[in-house]
Amino acid sequence: MAKPNYEYAKRQRDLAKKQKKEAKRKLKAEAKQPPAQEEDLSQPPVDEKTET
Repeated sequence: MAKPNYEYAKRQRDLAKKQKKEAKRKLKAEAKQPPAQEEDLSQPPVDEKTET
């Protein structure tokens, strides 16, 4: 019977834990930022040169 590779299993657990922690940190950082202001896209921008 094959011997279990405990080092590999531990490494996989550590990597999964690291990914989960990074995702959580990213979500918190996004929640902390103020929401970006959306520009009004319903009207095209007016070009002053073409209005003459």
